[in-house]
Amino acid sequence: MTVEVEATRAEHADATVAPGGSVSRRRRRWLLPLLLVGGWLLATAWRIWLARHAGMPFAHTDEDSYLNTARALAGGPGGFSSENETLRRIGYPLLIAPAFLLDREFLDTYLLVRVINAALNATILPLAYLLGRRLLGLRSGAALAAAVGAVTLPAVAFHPTVAMTDAVFGPLLLAWLLAVHRLVDRPGPVAAAVCGALAGAAHLVHSRGVVIVAGFALLVLALLVRRRLDPAVLLAAVLPVAVAALGNEAGVRLLGDTVRLLGEPAGGNAVRALTSVRGLSQVLASVGTQLWYLTVVTFGLAGLAGAEAVTRVCRRSGAAARWTFGMALLTTVGVAVGAEVVLAGVPDRVPDAIYARYVQVFAPFWMLVGVGLLFGTAYRPLLRRLGVTVLLLAAGGALIRLRLDHAEAEGARLRWGGFSAPDLMALTDGWRQMRPLVGAAIGIAGCLLLVLVLAIRRPAARTSLLAVVLAALVVLNVATMQVIAQRLIRPLATAGTPVPSVTGLGVRAPDRVAASTGVPYQLRFNLSHQVTWTEVPWFRDRPPADAEVVFARWAPGEPGDWDGARYGFVRLGGDPQRKWAGWRRR
Repeated sequence: MTVEVEATRAEHADATVAPGGSVSRRRRRWLLPLLLVGGWLLATAWRIWLARHAGMPFAHTDEDSYLNTARALAGGPGGFSSENETLRRIGYPLLIAPAFLLDREFLDTYLLVRVINAALNATILPLAYLLGRRLLGLRSGAALAAAVGAVTLPAVAFHPTVAMTDAVFGPLLLAWLLAVHRLVDRPGPVAAAVCGALAGAAHLVHSRGVVIVAGFALLVLALLVRRRLDPAVLLAAVLPVAVAALGNEAGVRLLGDTVRLLGEPAGGNAVRALTSVRGLSQVLASVGTQLWYLTVVTFGLAGLAGAEAVTRVCRRSGAAARWTFGMALLTTVGVAVGAEVVLAGVPDRVPDAIYARYVQVFAPFWMLVGVGLLFGTAYRPLLRRLGVTVLLLAAGGALIRLRLDHAEAEGARLRWGGFSAPDLMALTDGWRQMRPLVGAAIGIAGCLLLVLVLAIRRPAARTSLLAVVLAALVVLNVATMQVIAQRLIRPLATAGTPVPSVTGLGVRAPDRVAASTGVPYQLRFNLSHQVTWTEVPWFRDRPPADAEVVFARWAPGEPGDWDGARYGFVRLGGDPQRKWAGWRRR
């Protein structure tokens, strides 16, 4: 039975009412939208609450780059960006730029940015619901339960706490896959324009969008070869992508030199990474680790969904579902490979044990598909796919452990940081080192639990138990995010927040301000953000001649301690424990 037929039956079942049940039908008609809107509001509020400890940016230098660019787009002073010319995108800064138009203190502006993030990121709930209904053919209750599981995943719930593109890329990806399903199912100008616009938006937001655009181009080409697109539909599909690409170039040119780019082009490093045996093995190992990560943090559901997707792609029936799964597979693997190639090209970069940030946005989709399969797939095929997932989890955990041990034996220990995979760190208690065997055990335990659920043959009993499992998954997701907030977000935010604040030192417009590179960079960047009326240039020892206020290193008795009195400054205050002080020219 195709997915489309299953969806039709689900819709018919939901529409069926007993004679005289018009009142009940009207209530149900209003209940679902209310649940979706209420769930979206609750998910938005939860995301804002998770970020309550972070009054200042802590994901340096990515946040600083986007915030500086957004401020410049809003007509304010410029700053720096860690991007390079090749990877530069203005979509996300343009989205949050309105927060800077209010001309408020930076703390207020930053809060508004994260409110925007939270509201957009929480749209994962209705988008996941629609995917569950249309792609997987789930009934309303099952689709809603699966969507709640998707929207609470830490892989996506973490990012609205910071000013980064990942906060909006997750829902953008789900919307694009939903549009792909619609375009293949019912090709038309509107469907093509929406799908193209979403692909173009992905390109405008982040360089990962190049993979989305490539997948979309492949889809359009296939539909064109099969004569399912006429010239008008083809134009509607291609035009939004071209507009987005040209819009990005226009925005970059409009900014000019207002925002200085500090990122270096990859040059030949990326090519060498792909043409040398050692470099290629590192890229392939990193890609495999990212895919293994997706399976672990979804407790085996992503592995189950991936195995099903490969099977669906190889079938000849259900074109809309087959192409949607194909695009999801292509873009997931494509982003994983592209990210590793780009990162390998960064000069002097220390290799990571895992850097899963770029594939985290795919976690809700694969978890959603995995949950959907549990509600309608036959027992034996599902059991086989779970068996494959268990083998991949076990083999992946063992290979990653061997890779870590080998790197350490060679004296080249792989980096393991807080933004590499915060949910994996929280689940495995791996705050100091990566623990792949524990991660594999968690994923396998999830698969074994699903086997127990599937062993129940009575549909009603299985559905009830699945509801309990989904509720437990949501509780676990919320608990994991709470651990991340306490162990990662709060300490990093506290460490990077200057006390006293810039206004607490009496620094206000129109003071001309500069900052010494001797100030720890987290504090230097956050001090500069609070100076909203002018750009803050950097200096090493001698401040600019026109600087009226400077932030410099304050480390009594240590090398690099800055004595402003030599240059005619008097100290306003600061924090010698955290190595900074504010000075005003006499």
